[in-house]
Amino acid sequence: MKFNVGRRLIPPVLCILILFTTPTVSAQTLKACGHPFYPPVSWIGNGQLTGLAPAITKKIFTELGYNIQLITDYNWKRCLLEVQLGNADIVVAAYKIPSRKTFLNFTESPLIADPIALFINRQTPIKVQQMSDLKGKRVGLLLGDSFGEKFDHFLQNSNDIEYVSRNSQNFAKLALKRIDYMPIGILSGELQSKKLGFDDQVIALDYRISTEYYFLAVRKSSALEKHLPYLNRRLKELTQDGTINQLTQVYSQQYIHPTAPLSPRSLTHKASK
Repeated sequence: MKFNVGRRLIPPVLCILILFTTPTVSAQTLKACGHPFYPPVSWIGNGQLTGLAPAITKKIFTELGYNIQLITDYNWKRCLLEVQLGNADIVVAAYKIPSRKTFLNFTESPLIADPIALFINRQTPIKVQQMSDLKGKRVGLLLGDSFGEKFDHFLQNSNDIEYVSRNSQNFAKLALKRIDYMPIGILSGELQSKKLGFDDQVIALDYRISTEYYFLAVRKSSALEKHLPYLNRRLKELTQDGTINQLTQVYSQQYIHPTAPLSPRSLTHKASK
């Protein structure tokens, strides 16, 4: 799936945003967090956690009668830790990897596919035909990031790793040739590169590490686990009716042009519990 992120004009069908029903005052409030630097899935914009995953999470749990408080002051690693410690209830989107299954219960239905690309400096190209070609290279990673069990293992054993707390730091390092590459989802990488002004210096290789999937997750052994069948059904419905695809495009445009006029409207399809 590829989007033209350089245009300000948004087709009418992409102007569908979710106008959430206001829960009753007595509704239970759940704390949700997500990746703060991964558009269009989730990111911090104008002091709020926004994007596809927060929107879908808020919609589905509002249908179930909950209030959702989206936490904005966690980095990605801390988000996962706070849910593990019981201080937050939901991760709006995360890869389903073994280490996270110890404290998270994931939906079976994915939110979105995420093909993983390698971004490099245009002036220092790397020829990669297989994973082993990256051995000994200097890689930039965000704290808490994962790219699937196989590649995570390779990174820890075959690369010189530099960790950062913000993706903008990795793009700057690439531009300055301080790291050799950074792995990131192709769509998110292209959006961030353009937004940060590095698209003339940074480019994605054609080689793909893997295609991972983002899932909605709730804290393990919590009362929310009883809602997993409903979460799965709604994610399937929102995928099949095109809602997730539309919102992916909407939030891709919104990340690049945060002042672009978007008209919030209710989705016509409302599921029954």
